[in-house]
Order: sequence, then structure tokens, then C-alpha cells
Amino acid sequence: MMSPDDRLVYMANQIALNLAAQGHDVAVAMLADHIVSFWDPRMRARILALDRKALSPIAASAVAVLRSDAAPESQTAATSFATAGGSGGSDAG
Repeated sequence: MMSPDDRLVYMANQIALNLAAQGHDVAVAMLADHIVSFWDPRMRARILALDRKALSPIAASAVAVLRSDAAPESQTAATSFATAGGSGGSDAG
């Protein structure tokens, strides 16, 4: 059974793996934005407190961005889509 810390590392690494095809810098920005947008504050605080040795390079870089108190830019494609068309504000089709 995984400890709660192991589960957070696993989650961050899995998300990083899924984003890796975007390229390192974009994946880092996307993961940092994801953590800020969707992780519970307790989860965010804990991942920032953990040793980065177990994190993948992308996940470790995203955590470093968050540790620096730099607010990641929104990476949500739906937000960009909603403002690009000017009407509807939905990507639901």
C-alpha cells in the first residue's frame, strides 16, 4: 500500500508523463498550473514539502516553480478557446 506522500509523488509523476509530449518547458507550466488549479491546498502544501528525489524531472521543475511563489500562467485550452471565438464561451460543441 502506498503512503499518502508516495501517492502524491506518483500522481505528479503520472501527470508529468502524460504531459511530456508537449516538451519540457510547456509540460512544467502545465503541471504547475494543474497543481494550483485542481489539487487540494493540503496536497499542494505536502508536495512542496517533499524531497524532490522521487519526482521526475518535469514534476521536480513544476514543484520548483511553485516553491518560488511564481504563479503559473493558465494553461487551460478551454479558456483560450472561449475567448478566441467571442461567442458561446463553450467548447462543448
